[in-house]
Amino acid sequence: MILLYSDEVNPRIEYIGKLIFSNILQTEIAFTQNSDKFRKSELPKINYSHEKFDDEFYIKPHKLIFQKALITPSINPVWYEGEKYFCETSKDSDLPFDPFAASFYLVTRFEEYAVNQRDKLGRFRYQNSILYKYNLLQKPIVNIWAKLLAKLLKEKHPSFEFIEPKFSFLSTIDVDNAYAYQNKGFLRTTAARAKALFTGNKEDYAKRKRVLSGKEKDPYDTYDYLDSVFAGNEDKVKYFFLLGDYGKFDKNIAHSNNRYRALISETVKKYDVGIHPSFSSSKKGGKKKVRIEKQRLVEITGKEVDKSRQHFLMLKFPKTYNRLIKAGIKEDYTLGYSGQPGFRAGICTPYCFYDLKNDKVTDLKIIPFQVMDGTLRYYLQLQPEKAFEEIKKIMQEVKNVGGTFVSVWHNETVNDLGTWEGFRGVFEQMNKLGFEWANE
Repeated sequence: MILLYSDEVNPRIEYIGKLIFSNILQTEIAFTQNSDKFRKSELPKINYSHEKFDDEFYIKPHKLIFQKALITPSINPVWYEGEKYFCETSKDSDLPFDPFAASFYLVTRFEEYAVNQRDKLGRFRYQNSILYKYNLLQKPIVNIWAKLLAKLLKEKHPSFEFIEPKFSFLSTIDVDNAYAYQNKGFLRTTAARAKALFTGNKEDYAKRKRVLSGKEKDPYDTYDYLDSVFAGNEDKVKYFFLLGDYGKFDKNIAHSNNRYRALISETVKKYDVGIHPSFSSSKKGGKKKVRIEKQRLVEITGKEVDKSRQHFLMLKFPKTYNRLIKAGIKEDYTLGYSGQPGFRAGICTPYCFYDLKNDKVTDLKIIPFQVMDGTLRYYLQLQPEKAFEEIKKIMQEVKNVGGTFVSVWHNETVNDLGTWEGFRGVFEQMNKLGFEWANE
């Protein structure tokens, strides 16, 4: 057990102390405001206060940890072992930066609450993140700091032992559009055919005709292929189905379509399934839409639904997470960037959402992802070989700290056609390596 002393043990200190020691390092932690008890204790201990006592491990806390609600702190760079960190401490501290405050700033997404610069969809831009500015976005820095704290504590207390976290792997599939041509209904199918003719897209028109006549498989129907890749590792796979009403950014087939319902019913027999809240659910009236879409999935599967990932990664703090909590969601897999691979919150360990507006921890578990198919192909414009190199680099970072590697792919991006030619091999390599490492 670790004993942490502070002048004031507040919810922020308890939250980040438990995240670092209990969640990441899998070590018990106790808190005290009693200086005499602390000084007499033989436990491995940390003095996290404004006064150093003896030769104990000492960190003077950054003011962020004691501020109330959303008062924005000043964040200044601090150099340590060749890296630029932040949340300065004091000269008599054992570290020049405060890893507790810096970690709290990152995992709560403090910087996302007040930012005005957003992308065209209203999302937080990775370019505005401190991790991107400090060249740390591709590092699970919170996990790295946790291991640093463990190392320095062991130097002070040689008897201190902690469990080395074990690498885990999750392969997740978003079903935004279950089929390219089939099951779209008479009006959508007729309109699409007319558009192909009008624009002179003879190839699309001919392919659509072959698929609809049963002569060729729908290019988005990759579910048997996915089963073959996941065989034997179904427990490490999650699917998220879009069940929102048709709209500009929500173009899946109708939730009432029998073929689509059958697909979901078959999928839930083999894999864990969650809801993919629609783009429109992130707008006005979204609270009601999330509940409706979740209930549709419950009705189709006959099972309770408590997992989600936002369509288009539409995530706004704290509104989105509070909406999900009210809808009965227990785990969310949205946290990551569409424009860059890496660690949006600097962490690769699942953790509970902390509501900064109310200064309290919630029961909603956040499972961050690091890599998405569209990021590699559309944003970074990588060829397959380079794409796998990028994935492996990030996966190695996660393995180094015993974190959870999570990827996002879609049923249509593994069809090996068009712009996705060659990416089926990337998908297979990633899963093969991930399953091997997770099963070691």
